[in-house]
Amino acid sequence: MKQSSCKKLEQKIYSGKRISPEDALSLFSWDLIDLSEAGDMRRKLVFPKEEVGFIIDRIINFTNICEAACNFCAYHARANLIKPFELTQDEICAKINELVSAGGTQVMLQGGLHPDYTLYTYVSMVRNVKKRFPQIYLHSFSPSEIVHMANKSSLSIDETILNLKNAGLDSVPGASDLLVDRIRKKVSPRKIGKDLWCEVIYSLHRHGMKSSATMTYGMGETNEEKIEHLKAVRDVQDKTGILRAFIPWSFSPARTGLKDIEPATGIDYLKIVAIARIFLDNITYIQAGWLTEGLKLAQLALTTGANDMGGVLMEETVVKATGIETKAGIDEFIDIIKNAGKKPVLRDSGYKVLKKYKSRS
Repeated sequence: MKQSSCKKLEQKIYSGKRISPEDALSLFSWDLIDLSEAGDMRRKLVFPKEEVGFIIDRIINFTNICEAACNFCAYHARANLIKPFELTQDEICAKINELVSAGGTQVMLQGGLHPDYTLYTYVSMVRNVKKRFPQIYLHSFSPSEIVHMANKSSLSIDETILNLKNAGLDSVPGASDLLVDRIRKKVSPRKIGKDLWCEVIYSLHRHGMKSSATMTYGMGETNEEKIEHLKAVRDVQDKTGILRAFIPWSFSPARTGLKDIEPATGIDYLKIVAIARIFLDNITYIQAGWLTEGLKLAQLALTTGANDMGGVLMEETVVKATGIETKAGIDEFIDIIKNAGKKPVLRDSGYKVLKKYKSRS
């Protein structure tokens, strides 16, 4: 990139203007320190506080029997790494009871595309949880799961979401993997494509429900395709405004069907965080992916544009199946945030601050 063009882009970024996909693509060539400073500056424009939040939650994987059988997943039963299982309603509620006892407030129910589950299965699950734990916020399922429910029950996406909402579902994680159909056909051909993912988000918007967006990169995509994903997310947010957070994480090829792919680096991750922060000017929260990237790299991400640590997870099994196992507690989160020069806060699912912790003097 020519020096004059680089200077113009820098001026555009620091003046708070929206950058184009072409601008974003050129940021991959920037020095990491310069890019990190630009990312943190753009964070201050949308979130001037130096607070970094986290939530006490639990991911409950209620089954690993999934007909999608994605090449990048080491968790589904057909990967032959974990035996097939299905949790009962009582087993699910026992796990939620443990979360409540620990002061947790949010549950993420996730189960993939079970060949025999219909909408009734999921509605019953939601109703049972809400009946026994009305105070728990259910941020559960995924766009692919919702389309799966609709197809299994011969219903529209709108009808499916309305049934889930009426049963007590509060919001839906926008698990989007990579919104590039070339990559999706390669790694997850049985899951929905970009257009259907967008349609689920539009339907959630029509029903007054919130969501988020993720980004799984390092699956053989080009930098242009990384930006294509970010543009899809920004466009959807422009139209709906329901994406509370953006969560990027790197794909770990070990123990999956894509072992020949070179793993992404820590520098790759920090660049993605900074570029996402600069490009996604309409999303307030970007999570530091401690679960996949590790605690130290997540801490660095707090200086490149990230402003949330996500959940202090009581349980997580999908990432663990790839061979990555990172654990953290509240005290560790507080120390990590403080050592990054930020102010740790406990939050709820709507990003309302529940408790502030003392900062370093």
